[in-house]
Amino acid sequence: MGAGVNSRTVQWWRRTSLMQRLALVTLIPTLVTATLLVAMLAPQQVMTLRGMAQNTADAIATQAASVTAAPLRDMQRRELVRIAESISDLPHVARVQIRAADGEILADSLGRSGADNNEGLTVVRDVIDSERPGQPVLGSVVVDVSLRDAIAMQQASLRHALVALVISLFVAAIIAWQAARWISAPLRRLVDAVHQLGRGDRHVEVEVTDQTEIGELQRGFNSAAMALFDVQRGMEREIEHATVELARKNAALEAASVAKARFLAAASHDLRQPLYALTLFSSSLAEDERDPVRLDRIAHIQECVEALDHLFSELLDLSRLETGAMQIEIAEFPLDQVFQEVSRNFRMIAEQHGLRLIMRTTDLWVRSDRTMLSRILNNLVSNALRYTSRGGVLVVARQRADGTARVDVWDTGSGIAPEHQVRVFDEFYRVECHSNEHDVGRRRGLGLGLATVQRLAELLDTQVELKSKPGRGSVFSFHLPQVPAQHIAASVEEASPDVSGMRVLVIDDEPAILSGIRYLLSSWGCEVAVAEDRVQALQAAEDWNVPPDIVISDLRLRDGESGLDVLAALDAHYQIDGNPPFARLLITGETRSDRLREIMAARIPVLYKPVSPEQLREALMVAWSASRATTA
Repeated sequence: MGAGVNSRTVQWWRRTSLMQRLALVTLIPTLVTATLLVAMLAPQQVMTLRGMAQNTADAIATQAASVTAAPLRDMQRRELVRIAESISDLPHVARVQIRAADGEILADSLGRSGADNNEGLTVVRDVIDSERPGQPVLGSVVVDVSLRDAIAMQQASLRHALVALVISLFVAAIIAWQAARWISAPLRRLVDAVHQLGRGDRHVEVEVTDQTEIGELQRGFNSAAMALFDVQRGMEREIEHATVELARKNAALEAASVAKARFLAAASHDLRQPLYALTLFSSSLAEDERDPVRLDRIAHIQECVEALDHLFSELLDLSRLETGAMQIEIAEFPLDQVFQEVSRNFRMIAEQHGLRLIMRTTDLWVRSDRTMLSRILNNLVSNALRYTSRGGVLVVARQRADGTARVDVWDTGSGIAPEHQVRVFDEFYRVECHSNEHDVGRRRGLGLGLATVQRLAELLDTQVELKSKPGRGSVFSFHLPQVPAQHIAASVEEASPDVSGMRVLVIDDEPAILSGIRYLLSSWGCEVAVAEDRVQALQAAEDWNVPPDIVISDLRLRDGESGLDVLAALDAHYQIDGNPPFARLLITGETRSDRLREIMAARIPVLYKPVSPEQLREALMVAWSASRATTA
């Protein structure tokens, strides 16, 4: 109970203002002093009044006993009554009785104070005959003295004291309130100044009101506010300088990033041109060659070209991601189709290194970007084969309870140490690991494959996870949204991979590329015509009585001409005679986002330089088959 009262008192005290506290502190001593004075003086006054009444009663009784001695001795009743009445007329006398020695009441007179007074004093005096000493007592006198007037005086005195107390408390309260206001006013101004500092006002200063401790506090606040203002100005100047410096560095970084993207775009295009020609010529050399020594040298050349192709592919993917050229096209498709595509790309490579590539058949359908998903799996499988010397690679998809399909790429390679696992997805980070002599000399790459994988995964709103044990292999996993399987209409039976007899028009502004691709396609049995620009392409169309089966064009031709414009011109030329549309295929080393968006908008199949003969042959058949299915 006491603890609860104390707690409420503390809470009430905390809710009071400083001025209220000062007023209470000033008023409480006055209230306590006045209360103590009243409490002490009131009993003392009562005692004084009672003492005075007692003395009065004693004096009256003594006088009455002296006066009534002779009449009482002579039993003069009339005189006794007169004496009693005269005594009762005295102030504060309530009653007078004169009694004989045997107790008989000889005279009884009521005073002006009244006989019904409950508050009074009774004094009894024996009457003795002073003229005859030694005689028995003649009788007694009983005097009742009333205290009613004394009590009334006491109550009036208390009322006056209370009125004086209230007036003094009121005056003290006014003085205390004014004193509290006078003391707390400078403190309130200090509080307002502190709030202004908190709101961030530039310069805050309070008036110094006196030379007391409050004045010292005011001067100290002004000094602190001035120092804080100076510090704030200094920090603002530093922040402004840092902001300008940061903006300058950000502009420099942005310029460097743009320059890097432009360099990669230019380099990937300009360097791929001769690399593409080298790929075509090296493949053409092996077509009719039977000498084992020359075939071995050609194989080494092709291996070097393949390594360059891989490095440029990594740079191209990075450049396309940084320039935002890759646009997401979400579709629903069977996952097994992508698995089959990846299997075709790497089955021969796996066999060349004595490894097994297992793409576990699945009937799951997913919602994703097929091109990006294919690129992710291609990079993961390529990376797995690169770091695996025995065993093989397994790609499998499993249905998850959360409605997703989990794709795992397992390998039995050298594994990745824990300290490297957190960094393998960084750009240009490579783990050098040669577990045996078969790994020495194996092509490693630039360290961009997994970085590209992770960026592509982020575009697809997923994340590639890694689990690996050194010496036992690794597994890369990611999740894709699963959709119900759909019915696929029966497609036109795939044409034979034999492209012999196909009429092909090739448009490129590099003579070396035209020469190489003409030689390669001719070795496959194709009828080939080449052109370097629109004029030559239209001239070649005039020389052919029927449209070509397929037109292969570079995207960027000389004098800023676009391969898309040339294809449109050929379309217009053949539509005059009512010929059906021809198949088309773009081959480019371009990475600029605006150019690549043009290709996506045109919905034309595209290959990125350098293109291997296998990729070119397959692309020719796919584009030609799609064109035939459209016109059928």
